[in-house]
Amino acid sequence: MKIVDAKVFVCCPGRNFVTLKIVTDEGIYGLGDGTLNGRELAVASYLSDHIVPCLIGRDPFQTEDIWQYLYRGAYWRKGPVTMTAIAAVDVALWDIKAKALSTPLYNLLGGKSRTGVMVYGHANGKTIAETIDEVGRHVECRYLAVRAQCGIPGLGGTYGVAAGREPYEPAQKGLPSEQAWSSEKYLQFIPTLFAELRKSHGDDVHLLHDVHHRLTPIQAARLGKALEPFHLFWMEDPVAAELQEGFRIIRQHTTTPVAVGEIFDTVWDARTLIAEQLIDYLRMSLRGGGLTPLKKIAAFAEMHHVHTGCHGATDLSPITMGAALHFDIAVPNFGIQEYMPHANVTLDVFPHGYRFADGYLYPADTPGHGVDFNETLAAKFPYERAYLPVSRKLDGTLWNW
Repeated sequence: MKIVDAKVFVCCPGRNFVTLKIVTDEGIYGLGDGTLNGRELAVASYLSDHIVPCLIGRDPFQTEDIWQYLYRGAYWRKGPVTMTAIAAVDVALWDIKAKALSTPLYNLLGGKSRTGVMVYGHANGKTIAETIDEVGRHVECRYLAVRAQCGIPGLGGTYGVAAGREPYEPAQKGLPSEQAWSSEKYLQFIPTLFAELRKSHGDDVHLLHDVHHRLTPIQAARLGKALEPFHLFWMEDPVAAELQEGFRIIRQHTTTPVAVGEIFDTVWDARTLIAEQLIDYLRMSLRGGGLTPLKKIAAFAEMHHVHTGCHGATDLSPITMGAALHFDIAVPNFGIQEYMPHANVTLDVFPHGYRFADGYLYPADTPGHGVDFNETLAAKFPYERAYLPVSRKLDGTLWNW
């Protein structure tokens, strides 16, 4: 079997997605997701102009060799554009491999380690009362775990909180908007939010919260300690993770579990965090190079009591979700999977076989990763430039969004 063609598609059914389709001489094709939120065209160009010509004529079963070729062979390693492009190729090749062998992808990753994949949904509100209601709505929908975000009094807009009644979507058409931020107001408010959530919903539902890189290590330690009575499932991205040693301060002061890694590109981004057991959950998604490196990262994490918690927001296409579920159901140290349901128009473009029931997602049992791509329908939704917001402190200093 040889690769004879590869095409890159950029479309916007609700939001922008980059899709790679690799075709073999036996007519089997595989699909990969090359979406990088706010930088989609950079990945599309990297794929079309630099990677696709190197794929023609190769054996799609050689996933390890092709991955090494694209990573080592480029000389300029790592970075979100490079690793997202490699991820698209890698997932498409695993899709081809599983289809050629007529088996669901999870069987190539070790087979099922569990019957279903526990997921968490997103609840948000402008006020504590609204957030309580949204968490309750998710519980009524049989979610076992819910991430709770809330508007901060005194701030006009807050990460994770929808502007209107539509589902939260941070990417916005046009140039980046700006949001005001105050770590002090946030630190004073968030413990109150979770105290009220526990009063209203009890102790059975797993509650999660995303700090979104906004604090310093000592501030994150203070927040984690304040949240201990409410036993969160995790506190996500408490600080920017370029300085991995900063997590030692958090670990020294709180037992609130820590999750990090949705913007990580390689295993080296998490090496110290895992080796020193400074985190509890690794949030890397398939965007960090695909299934080939993620399997290795999971094995490394398993040796250090770190579980997986793959990023699963709508800034990645259903292809990534479909493939991630095969990974989730196979690895022994799976923790939880983020699940933001895509808009119906997105799902029309990406027909899929995975399903949600009673707090769990189940991967497709058809050959491959179980997600397809409707090229004709996708062509009706051309790319629209969109950006994520940026944050500034109250004095105007640019801060982490």
